[in-house]
Amino acid sequence: MKEHKIKVTEAFYSVQGEGRHVGVPSFFLRTYGCNFTCPSFGMTHGEKTTQPDEIAALVFQSPDKYKTMADLPLATKGCDTYLSWHPAFKEYSKFMVTSEIVEDMKSKIPSGKYSADVHLVVTGGEPLLGWQRTYPELLERLKAEMGLTHVTFETNGTQRLSDTFKSYLHTCGLNIHFSVSPKLSASGESWDDAIQPKIVCEYAYYGIVDFKFVVDSIEGVQEVDRAVNAYKLYGVGYTSVYLMPEGGINEGYQTNTRKVADFAMKHGY
Repeated sequence: MKEHKIKVTEAFYSVQGEGRHVGVPSFFLRTYGCNFTCPSFGMTHGEKTTQPDEIAALVFQSPDKYKTMADLPLATKGCDTYLSWHPAFKEYSKFMVTSEIVEDMKSKIPSGKYSADVHLVVTGGEPLLGWQRTYPELLERLKAEMGLTHVTFETNGTQRLSDTFKSYLHTCGLNIHFSVSPKLSASGESWDDAIQPKIVCEYAYYGIVDFKFVVDSIEGVQEVDRAVNAYKLYGVGYTSVYLMPEGGINEGYQTNTRKVADFAMKHGY
């Protein structure tokens, strides 16, 4: 039987650093492709970074210097996972069939298997873009061979679930978690494109939904309030709202941490 392929930007074992399952050992499967580029994170309001294009130019000029993903510089502005969507870097991501992904997981998870204390996180890019058709085969194999019980999809909340994938989620017996990170104006994406209550409402039929917003200012928190109210008005069933400090690199992240923690306490998030 022919196996499905997924274009994988990176796959690694680490500790979940965000949201509901912070601190939980997890295997992260980062898929390639996204419908957003989020060019304004870390920029003055209204401005957009050109860093990904500038890095692409460096690679074009000195390809021998940037042979692997690890050789590429981090983006300090805009999307910090530009490798997962920028077309100039698509060759750094590779297609992997289901069996290759499973064997890679076995080799990287210390116990070689999943448990209630080890989760799978499918992230991106946007993991619900074109790969939904591949997940039933992958998840069933992980259940059978590695005891998978829990999977989180880290999504921007704009992609509808396919009928086939919905049928699978309804009967798969896995603990399904949608960690939805809608993009606010600080990202550079438009409200109408980013805030999709009708789509997210559907997620709640098939798993737990949490919201995770990236913020760095009181204006950002006010946008969170507006977005949460929009989801409430549409009847989206969600569990919690998390605020995440903006910052693609550690320095910026640490600068915002205390401020965002205070915002969260004050606003009940």
